[in-house]
Order: sequence, then C-alpha cells, then structure tokens
Amino acid sequence: MGSYGKLAKRALETDMPVMIQVQGLIRGAKNIMSLGQGVVYWQPPKQALDKVKELVWEPSISRYGADEGIPELREALIKKLHQENKLYKSSVMITAGANQAFVNLVLTLCDAGDSVVMFAPYYFNAYMSFQMTGITNILVGPSDQKTLYPDADWLERTLLETKPAPKLVTVVNPGNPSGTYIPENLLKRISNLCRNAGSWLVVDNTYEYFMYDGLKHSCVEGDHVVNIFSFSKAYGMMGWRVGYIAYPTEVEGLAAQLLKVQDNIPICASIISQHLALYSLEMGPEWVTDRVKELVKNREILLEALSPLGEGAVKGGEGALYLWAKLPDKYVNNDFDVVRWLAHRHSVVAIPGSACGDPGNLRISFGGLVEKDCRAAAERLRRGLEELISDGMVQ
Repeated sequence: MGSYGKLAKRALETDMPVMIQVQGLIRGAKNIMSLGQGVVYWQPPKQALDKVKELVWEPSISRYGADEGIPELREALIKKLHQENKLYKSSVMITAGANQAFVNLVLTLCDAGDSVVMFAPYYFNAYMSFQMTGITNILVGPSDQKTLYPDADWLERTLLETKPAPKLVTVVNPGNPSGTYIPENLLKRISNLCRNAGSWLVVDNTYEYFMYDGLKHSCVEGDHVVNIFSFSKAYGMMGWRVGYIAYPTEVEGLAAQLLKVQDNIPICASIISQHLALYSLEMGPEWVTDRVKELVKNREILLEALSPLGEGAVKGGEGALYLWAKLPDKYVNNDFDVVRWLAHRHSVVAIPGSACGDPGNLRISFGGLVEKDCRAAAERLRRGLEELISDGMVQ
C-alpha cells in the first residue's frame, strides 16, 4: 500500500504546486520577505467583517446552502455583471474561489481525450487542473515577445489545423503570471476565433479591478464564453475562498451539468464566506480601486529593483499584481536555482518562470506588502540581481 504503482496516474503526472516547490527551496532561509505569492496586503472591509460577526449564531450559517450560491449574493452579482462587466446573458454559480471555478468548468466542458489551449506564460494552477483531470493534450501557444499578448495568429492556425478542434481555450485577463492586459479588440478576436472553431473560451477575470495607467478592463460574452471572477484579491478574501462563474444562460444543459460537479466537490461555497462577499460587494468597486491605486508605488519600487536586468527585460505590470522579469540567458534552464539562491543569499522570494511554461524568467508580485516592507524586499532583490549579474550565484 502507498507505493507509486497504487496511485492515480493523473495525480502522479500533475505538476507539484509551485508554491509548495518554492517552500521546499527556501526551507532554512532566514528572515524571508516574499515577492512570490499572489496576494494583497489588505483585509476585507471592516464594515463587512463586523456584519459577519453578527451572523455566527444564525442557524442557516451552519447548514448547507443552495449549490449555486445564496440567492442574495447571486442577485447582487447579476446586477454587478450588468453594470460593471456589460454581461447581460450570463447566470452565476458561486464557488470556493476561482481555482475551484476553473476545475468545475474543466470537468463540465472537457473529456480526458480532448485538446485544450493556453498561452505561455500560463497560470500554473490552470495547467494543473487540466493535468489532474486526465487532459494531456495541452497545446501551449506563444505570446508576443514584446507585449506578452497571446498570439492570435498562432491560435487561428491551431484551431483550424487541429482535428478535432480544441475543446477549450483559456486566458487570464489581466494576466497571471505576467500582469499583461489583453486589449479589448484582441480579446474579441480570440473570442471570435473560438466561436468559429466551436471551442469554448474561458476567461479568468480575477484581477478585473487591478488596472493601471488609465487602462480599462473589459469582458466578452457569448454562448461559447464562460467568465470566472474572484473575491480573493479584490476584497482581501484569500482565506475565505469565494469566486464565481458567469456562464451563458441560454446554453441548454450547462447549468445542470455544473450543478453535478458542484455538488460533488464543495456542495456549496462556505455560507458565512458568501455573506462576507455580499457585504463586501455593497462597499462598491471604489473600495477596491482605492486600494489598487496604492499598489502603483509598489510597482515603481520593484521596477527600479529589477533595473539591473537591463532595458527590455521586464514586461507586464499594466494589470494584476505582477511583473515578468527575464533573467540573463545563462540562467534559462535553472531559474529554480536562482530562486533558491535569492532566498538563501538575499532573503527574498520570487516565482520561477519555468513553473509557468516560460523558463528563464521570474514572476514578481507587488501586492502582498505595504510600501515600507515592499521597499525593504525590493532592496534585497536589487542587491541580489546585481550580484547575480556581476559574480553569479555566489555561495
């Protein structure tokens, strides 16, 4: 019992979560500051937390709720989708975070023999979701080397040439791990290509409010499009685990199949968490965007810290929480080693690009630290990169 021969091949062939790998790399490092995990430093709105305290003894909080989510939250989200996202023909299912939303969709829309499409650098948990559900034909497309936009010309060729056509195409907008925003015209082109090929398009909008430099987030809608959203980053609700799926209402049978999957994974998202999400939503998007504005300074601080890598080495950052930094060419095959070295030598953590299908890069998160701490972490990163370039990985 317990031998590898008795374990599921699906699980064995799924990548180990990069955060767990990084935890192993940094074990024993002292006084660590993290620019790795994609989190925000703020908590949910105080008013929302205070309201939730009053619900603890309410019996319904401890019971199962409707699989698709409590009615009040779903109604509020339908209104939000209309007003903010211009999505008018979508229904809502509440999930235990955006990651669970994505797994629900993979199980509902894809079979093990199907092919699927994503673009490098990709979100590592989405890649793992395909692997662990037995989808091994994962077609990873390139992104533009200057902008990191998904290569729509490659997608058009791939959708035409792959028989049968890929079942699903997925993008994150703005991007994780790159922080790159997909312009509305490009997103529409990707959507049209998927519609014409008969492929689903799944768009992860977790960072919809995290837009900088005057850019505006946009969504697409259609009978072939499913949108994912999350409360985790926007409202500082990482540990409360609330996300939601906005799926096309008019697609016959889709809601029923989503319910089958939902009932066999969480049954329903945490009831008290859903109430916190509802109360947070009442604060309005301005509550979030006011905090997002404060991240601009963190981004500037880390852009300066990454400057030793040279002109053109850092991309992304126009959305989400991330900068995508290219290491010197000689480290293209050992970015995990660089992450380990930075942690033990300079006490700062990043995410290796090879975990995102694009080796030789680092993902830097600027959302998890208040400005003072961000400055301290950035100084460690700058010193580390200067030493890396001048002397290599000195022990």
